[in-house]
Amino acid sequence: MASENVNVRVTGDLRNHLQQQIGQYGLYENASEYIRDLIRRDLKDRKTAWEWLRQELEPGLRAYESQFIQVTAADVIRRNTKSKKAKP
Repeated sequence: MASENVNVRVTGDLRNHLQQQIGQYGLYENASEYIRDLIRRDLKDRKTAWEWLRQELEPGLRAYESQFIQVTAADVIRRNTKSKKAKP
């Protein structure tokens, strides 16, 4: 795969953070390594999020119609309001 250059200007806090991540005291030798790692982690996080969503939805998609119960919007709001009050 051919390499393509991408130029990004960072200033202020972003530049300070970048400089802390590279060089003698950072985890990365240069900005390119750090940016590539960030992109890889972003792709992995997205893949993980989609996998979680699929796992959450799949049981409902495979369920029989008789397993569903009818609820109103008010029921859902009431349920969610109660669960928010229960959390610290």
